[in-house]
Formats: sequence, C-alpha cells, structure tokens
Amino acid sequence: MNSLQSFLAVAPVAVSGAGSGSGARLAPSSRRARVSACLATPPPPPTAAASGAARRELSAASLAVVEDEARYLVGTYNRSRVVIDGGRGCKLYDLDGREYLDMAAGIAVTALGHADPDVTATLARQSATLIHASNVQYTRPQVALAKRLVEASFADRAFFANSGTEANEAAIKFSRKFQRVANPDTDAPPAEFLAFSNCFHGRTMGSVALTSKSQYREPFAPVMPGGTFVEYGNLQEAKKVIQSGRLAAVFVEPVQGEGGIHSATQEFLQGLREACDEAGALLVFDEVQCGLGRTGYLWAHEAYGVSPDIMTLAKPLANGLPIGAVLVKEKVAAAISYGDHGTTFGGNPLVCQAALTVLDKIQKPGFLAEVSKKGENFKQLLRTKLSGNPHVKEVRGVGLIVGIELDVPAGPLVDACLDAGVIVLTAGKGNVVRLVPPLIISEKELEQAANVIRDCLPALDVATS
Repeated sequence: MNSLQSFLAVAPVAVSGAGSGSGARLAPSSRRARVSACLATPPPPPTAAASGAARRELSAASLAVVEDEARYLVGTYNRSRVVIDGGRGCKLYDLDGREYLDMAAGIAVTALGHADPDVTATLARQSATLIHASNVQYTRPQVALAKRLVEASFADRAFFANSGTEANEAAIKFSRKFQRVANPDTDAPPAEFLAFSNCFHGRTMGSVALTSKSQYREPFAPVMPGGTFVEYGNLQEAKKVIQSGRLAAVFVEPVQGEGGIHSATQEFLQGLREACDEAGALLVFDEVQCGLGRTGYLWAHEAYGVSPDIMTLAKPLANGLPIGAVLVKEKVAAAISYGDHGTTFGGNPLVCQAALTVLDKIQKPGFLAEVSKKGENFKQLLRTKLSGNPHVKEVRGVGLIVGIELDVPAGPLVDACLDAGVIVLTAGKGNVVRLVPPLIISEKELEQAANVIRDCLPALDVATS
C-alpha cells in the first residue's frame, strides 16, 4: 500500500530526550457540477451573484457569525472564512448560498455524505423513541451494534465511547489493566507504551502522550509518562523497545492519519505482531481515521493479514454523530471488571442506531470495491492532470484517502480551491493537500475536484513569488 498524508499542518516531531517535559522519550532511529449520485433532493443552486471572485465576500449574516465566534468561543480553531449552513450528498452550502464540493467529509467523518436519507430516517425514528438511557440499563441498539462489530472483525467484545481520543484513552486503560492481571506476582507490571513518528492518537492527556507532535504535548506537560516513539516503519528499533519487557502495548495506525498519512507495510505490522506476542505486549491498531471503508477495506488492517488485540474506531461510524468504539479480544475483556471504566453518553441508543445504518450501507455488496476503484482512478486522474507542475512531488494514497505532496506550503492552494468551490485540507508539515471525500462520491465529482485543483495550482506561484 502507498503512503499518504493527513490534514494537520504541523511541524515534524522533534527528536528529544525524556527531559523535555513531554513525558515521552524518543528512541534513536534515524465548488460545482450537481451529480444525482451524490444528492438526494438538492437545494436550489447558488445565485450568479454568489459565484466567482465574490466568493469570499461574506454577507452581513455570515460576518455576524464570524464576529460572535470570536467573541464567545475559545480560540482553538483557525477557521476558514465560510459559514456552512447545510449539506446534501457530497455538497455543502454556506449561509450566503454558495455551493462547495466537499473533499474533506468533515475530516473523514461523513462517509455517506450529508443528509443521507437512510441515516436521517433512522435518526427521526430513534429520536422519537429513545435518545439516551444510562449504561445502568440495557438498550437494544447498543447491544446490536456491539454484536455487529464483533461479527465483522477479529474482536470478541466492544466498548463504546464518544470520540476517537476517548476510544484511545480506554485502550490505554485496558492495556494497563490487562498487564496487571497477567502479571499478578509483581507490583510493577509493564505499563509503558510505544508509538511512532508522525502519529496522532488524540488530544486528551493519555492519548496526547502517545501523539508524536511535541507541540501537542509540551504546552500541557507533564503528560502521562511512559511513552516512547520510534520511526514509523522501523521494525528493528521498535523490536528493541518491545523486547525491553516494559510495554503494556504498542499503538500504531495501519495508515497514519493526521500526522502525515503514511501506509505501513505488511512486514512492519507482522513484525510488530510477532514481537508483541513474544514480549507479552498488546498490539493496538488505531483505525479512527483509516477504518470503516476509507481504504476500500472495512478495516484497514485487513489488507495486511495482521490482526490486533485492540482496535479503536470513531470518525465515520455514525456519519457525524459523536461515537467511539474499542474492539478487543477476549483475553483483554477478561481483565476488565465492573467499574474499571465507563461513560455517561457512550453507546447511547441514538448514535448506535445511526451506526447500524452506516454499517448496513458500507457492508452492501460492491460498496467497498467501488471505494477502491474510485480511489485508484482518482489518483491516476490527479497524476495526469497535475503532471509537469514543478510544485507537485507525489500523488499517493489508498482507497479514498489521497494526498498530494508539494514542495511548498499547501495553504495558498487550499484557499484557492475554497474560492473555486472545493473544500480540501492540508496535511503533515502543511505541504500536502489531503483529500478524504464522502465514500459515496461519484467519478464525475472526483473529476471536478481534480480539475479545480489543477486550475488553482498557480496560487502556489503567486505565494512564492
């Protein structure tokens, strides 16, 4: 599988020692065509006044939203100056009536696009019946979703949370509890973790300790201690850390997401599996971004023939509703007792019923094969249309997670695409355009995106002149 890049424009991980205050050690190592396939009942097209050069001119209503955001929200996001007000299929519509082709899918979330009629109907039915009940009682949608995920994966049991970072927090806790049960004769069971360069596992205090970008960790130091990072793909260095006997688990993304989107090799993942088995460490696959059909497989790791002990899921599982899931083998589940972990909202009936509908559609015969086909065609289309441009270094990806690596920052191209009606993201160090559209996107819409990206490449010359 090819390597890819994700959407975060952040600096590479700094190689530093344990004294950095980060709680981690670095081991040495070196916008337009309306397409019926993607739209149910489309809203009216944007007016002529809402197109062309006037695209970024905001109306008074949009400006009021921007100003109120600056006044009332904590400033954690550097937002594009567009106020999204609706969506249908693979299109988004702003408050001023402009239309955008969504090549970001809410950061790889809305796999079935916006306002999917089946998801919408499910939400209407379930919200009229039961939205929330605590985990003190049983609910049918939660149990049904757990059964569905277990039957479709390596796992024996499931736990539900509300996000990817919460899923990874649960995986951290489950790994440590497993080691405590597996090593009853010691007061200091294996409790450390191995993760990899350019990885991203979340922003809460445990997950961020296993996220390699130092700028995520250092403002909040000291984070959870015991995290070590080695170069992604460097099996020999990873084995050295695993064989130390100190690890509760190894966390790895089969296809890296927000830290730069690189694909693992079969040799790397198989080597990690064997090393973990020998050392008694657990192997955790983070498929928060790459799982659930994004790569053309239901689970990204299926392409490698290697199974984990724990897998974390989130983004597309409920097509935009907040949900996270942790799938585990029985040996892990057996170590968890009543009260060891829990959540108020996790696995509520509304999100679980939505997730069941998502699975119904993604698991339909031919759906995943279409994702693979569209992704491969899209890469070839981009390579053809962008060939010869000196700024384009590589087009890579797997399924419908595609990156365009540039030799300059991608920001001006992203802005130009937005002006032209296509929403894309940056990735890695900020020099990669990341394309993660809804999985239902049509070939015609993918061609539209490729054309817009090609036509907007001159923005890179303006920015560097």
